Amino acid sequence: MRIKTGIEGFDPLVEGGLLQGRQYLISGSPGSGKTTFSVQFLAAGALEGEPGAYIALSESVETIRQDMLRYAIHTDDLEKKKKLFFIDLGPSANYGEYDEITNLITPDYQQQQGESRVNTPPTPFSVFKEVETQVKNLGLKRLVVDSLSSIRFTSQNPASEERSIGRFIRNLKNLGCTTILLSELTKPDAYTIEQFASHGVIFLHNFMDKQGNMVRALQIIKMRGTKHDCEMRAIEFTDKGLKVSKPIKSK
Repeated sequence: MRIKTGIEGFDPLVEGGLLQGRQYLISGSPGSGKTTFSVQFLAAGALEGEPGAYIALSESVETIRQDMLRYAIHTDDLEKKKKLFFIDLGPSANYGEYDEITNLITPDYQQQQGESRVNTPPTPFSVFKEVETQVKNLGLKRLVVDSLSSIRFTSQNPASEERSIGRFIRNLKNLGCTTILLSELTKPDAYTIEQFASHGVIFLHNFMDKQGNMVRALQIIKMRGTKHDCEMRAIEFTDKGLKVSKPIKSK
């Protein structure tokens, strides 16, 4: 079954919509439209009777709420109707008493530098368990996780980090939600475990052309089980959010 994304001009590129219950990675540089795309996706689901949640791991949910009010997608009304949720799972952004506790005492009474759990970055396991609880309690059908970059660097061992991210995505598949995973990757050919583990990869470009003009574009890199458009297509921010339009031809 395919579901609508709510992104004007996008669904025709993927045979009418995303496959329900699958995981899709949206990558791109800051300012390329990842958050807007994701909230539009959640709002479209809420209007179709599919409750959704935006899981914020780095950005403040209040900032996201305020930014989304500029678009005519009525996120505030959907929140009041409990069809759309913004959930903050990131470390505390506020300085406080815990920041003064910088020394930990080990069992052999030796001091070592440490950081309070309040301000430690979320791990794949801790994020998954909380998301799993929210899915069950709120009856969620759509998810956005912002972002994988926030939980990617929790291990000093690159191999362990890759396994942890792959396991995280595989476990998300068991929740039965259609999920968008955000990533700050800046190159579509920088192959990572999340690209291989996800059912689809959408890249949002944000660059200067030879004439010095800012270009924003969308490109579908991968879409399992779907015949999809591969062109780099122009996108623009409208009053209703992102809009995908014509292909960008190289000059």
